[in-house]
Amino acid sequence: MPRKPRFYLPGVPVHLVQRGHSRKAVFFEDEDYRAYLMWLGLAASRYDCAVHAYVLMTNHVHLLATPAKAESAARMMQYTGRHYVPFINHKYGRSGSLWEGRYKASMVDSEAYLLACMRYVEMNPVRAAMVAEPAAYPWSSYHCNGLGRPDPLVSPHALYTNLAGQPEARQAAYRELFAAGLDNSTRQAIQAACRTGTPLGNDAFRQQIESALRTRVGQARRGRPARQRDS
Repeated sequence: MPRKPRFYLPGVPVHLVQRGHSRKAVFFEDEDYRAYLMWLGLAASRYDCAVHAYVLMTNHVHLLATPAKAESAARMMQYTGRHYVPFINHKYGRSGSLWEGRYKASMVDSEAYLLACMRYVEMNPVRAAMVAEPAAYPWSSYHCNGLGRPDPLVSPHALYTNLAGQPEARQAAYRELFAAGLDNSTRQAIQAACRTGTPLGNDAFRQQIESALRTRVGQARRGRPARQRDS
C-alpha cells in the first residue's frame, strides 16, 4: 500500500515525533545530541521552519514548529536525517536505518493547544521519570522558554511572547503553566492526534484544515480532543 502523503499549511504549527528503529536509542553521548541540534538548526534556517519547542530523548525526538512554506517541515526533517544518520552510523560502526519508519506529524490549533503542546514536549523527561523537573534535563527548549537561556534554535511563537511584555515576566508566566500541569484529556488528545496524523483541535479546526488542503488529513479515531486553553 502506498504511503499516505503528508500535508502542511504555512503558518500552522505542527507537532513532529520521530522514534528510533524498534524504539532503540538514537543518542548515545553528549556529542550526538549536540550534532543533531546543529543540523536541526541549519535545516530550520535553510527551510524557513520556526522551532518553538523541542526535546531530544534517548530514543526519540519531539519538535513543535511552524513552517513558513508547505514543504518547510518535511525538508527540515529530511535534511536533519540525511546528516545525522550517516554521522551515527560512521561513529559507531553501524549501518542501516536509525529511525522507525516515517516521523509522526500533527498540525496544531495554536489558539487552543500551542502552549499545552509546548509543555507536553518539554515535560517528556519528567513523564519518563528521567528527571524530577524539566529544568534538570539538558536537551530541551525549556532552558530557553522557561529560564531565558539563549538558544539559537528556538523561535518564540506569538502566543508565548504574549504571556508578558518583559522576558523575565514571560519566563515566569511560562513556568507557572508547568506548575498547573496538563490534564489527562489534553495529554491524551495530543498523543492521539500525533499518532494518527489528525489535526489537533476541535471539529471546526479540523474542517478548516481539510477545507484549505481539499483533502482529508490523518486517520479516523474515536472521540474528540478536549479543547484546552492557556491564559
